[in-house]
Amino acid sequence: MFGSLKRRYAQKERAEALYWACVEQARSPEFYAELGIPDTVEGRFELISLHVGLLIRRLNAEGETGKAVAQDVFDAMFRELDSALREMAVGDMSVGKQIKAMGEAFYGRMKAYDAGLSAGDARQLDAPFARNLLAENSCESDARPLSDYALASQAALAEQSGETLMFTGLPQFAVIPVRAGA
Repeated sequence: MFGSLKRRYAQKERAEALYWACVEQARSPEFYAELGIPDTVEGRFELISLHVGLLIRRLNAEGETGKAVAQDVFDAMFRELDSALREMAVGDMSVGKQIKAMGEAFYGRMKAYDAGLSAGDARQLDAPFARNLLAENSCESDARPLSDYALASQAALAEQSGETLMFTGLPQFAVIPVRAGA
């Protein structure tokens, strides 16, 4: 019995480490300074969602074990979001509604990005990235560096060993593009 509890605790810790690696990447200042992502609560949520979504796509390719780890990462993300909302003094009565809305937003984003990620086609990512990730007056062409980054990150994750990623390593994403001369 205690062995099972220890394993489950270790799995939870592992999922949290994978989640926090996504958060760390999403907090990179280059996204905000170079790629035009608004440095707001919403902008950060969108970037965290993108990175967690890329990681979950990769983990799901590892069969049932990968799907279980992916679910644990998703759960870790939403536990943290719940905690963050409570720290921001959001009333207890509305936290559940906001978490539900964030979950729906996460799944909506992943559905919107799926075709472009599956096809490896940056053009299919430009519109949803411009709409969801960039400032209001952005156009699709403004999203191309981010679309290219997402595809490069997906490729970088695919190159990583599933076993290492699930059990000992941390996700390695692509290098964030910067403007020439910056």
